[in-house]
Amino acid sequence: MHDDGHKGRGERGEGYGAETAFAPAWAEATRAVRSGLCRSPHGETAEALYLTSGFVYETAEEAAARFAGEAEGYVYSRYANPTVAMFEQRLAALEEAEACMATASGMAALFGVLASQLSAGDHVVAARQLFGSSLQVITKILPRFGIAYTLVDGRDLAAWEAAMRPETKVLLLESPTNPMLEVLDIAAVAEVAHAHGAMLAVDNVFATPVLQKPLKLGADIVVHSATKHIDGQGRCLGGAVLGRKDFITETLMPFLRHTGPALSPFNAWVLLKGLETLPLRVHHASETALAIARFLADRLGPENVRYPHLPEHPRHDLAVRQMAMGGTLVSFRLPGGRKEAFRFMNALRIIDISNNLGDAKSLITHPASTTHRTVEAEERQRQGITDNLVRLSVGLEAVSDLIADLEQALGALEP
Repeated sequence: MHDDGHKGRGERGEGYGAETAFAPAWAEATRAVRSGLCRSPHGETAEALYLTSGFVYETAEEAAARFAGEAEGYVYSRYANPTVAMFEQRLAALEEAEACMATASGMAALFGVLASQLSAGDHVVAARQLFGSSLQVITKILPRFGIAYTLVDGRDLAAWEAAMRPETKVLLLESPTNPMLEVLDIAAVAEVAHAHGAMLAVDNVFATPVLQKPLKLGADIVVHSATKHIDGQGRCLGGAVLGRKDFITETLMPFLRHTGPALSPFNAWVLLKGLETLPLRVHHASETALAIARFLADRLGPENVRYPHLPEHPRHDLAVRQMAMGGTLVSFRLPGGRKEAFRFMNALRIIDISNNLGDAKSLITHPASTTHRTVEAEERQRQGITDNLVRLSVGLEAVSDLIADLEQALGALEP
């Protein structure tokens, strides 16, 4: 790896690229642009894109030394790649994590966190307020390998404590949750995990590292679907796991290297560029989301609108402590049922219907028939995912245009 001589500014190439490279004094916006930067001998402004599967060596001895871990350098892009390494370092800087490893998707990251450290006979405790695919992994896939689970109401600390067993190894939650935007107490759940010798993993996709840093709240592992806010423009898939260096390098890395969910260097380059504008986009969209949440609360009644930084949110005080802003997602219930929800969505002229989120374009989905379709009806009802619930991902459009679009679509529900 070439180094351009600015190690003091945090620009370096470290072979495998999992360690954080940033100046601690840098502000977040600077980290988003400068962390992990490693220029080639050509001195390019934009980060280089290394579309290569393999690497060559000056001598056979050098190849042997790299494979033995005795010499620094790359050997194969399934293991590590210079572009992927820059993305890992930059995201680690934003999360203030010791280490990061990127994956092909957010679900590859989540499955890797669990499968890399669990064996037959182990036990997982997870909040039942999880993304549909995450629930499938916990309740359908892991049990096939002899791994037991318990689902709890993530808001109930007593339930977390009661679910713990001697064989419990991992606790898993997301906060805010998808799609009800419940806010779970990360620090308190971390205390439960650590009191029993377990690790807490947090899906931080809704808050992003800009608004919430679970590791600083006591979590051991953070999972991201980089497909969402980190890309921010609906271009590619990606995921990442962050945490302590020993977990990433000794537990997660061997599993991911040998099972193969490697992030494409091209996708890593796209995501790397997405990180540069992440703080700007998340802050702007969050401001717009709060304005929209206030509009909807006035129009539909505050009891029908969920947004973490609305005073009417049942865990508003916790949300304000954990999150710098309320995020880019707003969930709300419409008068009627599925038919009326579909009529409202079909009447929108600016906001697109899509199950994705965190995009520059505002997107809306009907969770009961899309993202949480595979969740049993009884469980959906328990979580409040009713047929009249919709989830809005707020983008970068003018707030006035988005509110006008919502207003006219609400008009389609009037007799």
